[in-house]
Amino acid sequence: MSIPTDLKYTKSHEWVKTEADGTVTVGITDHAQELLGDMVFVELPQVGDTFTQKQECAVAESVKAAADVYCPISGEVVEVNTPLVDSPENINQDAFNSWLFKLKPSNSDELGGLLDAEGYQTLLDSEEH
Repeated sequence: MSIPTDLKYTKSHEWVKTEADGTVTVGITDHAQELLGDMVFVELPQVGDTFTQKQECAVAESVKAAADVYCPISGEVVEVNTPLVDSPENINQDAFNSWLFKLKPSNSDELGGLLDAEGYQTLLDSEEH
C-alpha cells in the first residue's frame, strides 16, 4: 500500500490535501477502505455545513460495517463529491482520488497537527502489533 507524501493524515484514517485556493480536500485512506471492504453507501455532509475538528461529518458503509468519518480540521463544507453517492465502490478502486468533500478551513493552524506520510505509516505499523 502506498501512502502519498503530498497529503496529511489523521489517526482516524482520513486524508487531507491542501489545494491552491486554500481549501482542503478530504477522503478516507486506502488502509481504511481495506479494513471496511466493499463500499455500498456513503453519506456526505451538505454544502454549508460547518464542523469542528474531530467531529463526525460523514459515514462510509461497507458490506462489513459502517464507519464514521471525522472532520480532520474545523471548517465549512464548500463542495461534496456527489457522484460517490451512486458509486461508493470508487473508494475501493482508488481511495486517494475518491474524495468525499472539500472544506474552507476556519483554523488552518490545525493542519500542523495532522500526520505526514511517515507519521501515518508509523501509526499503521503500531496498529498491526
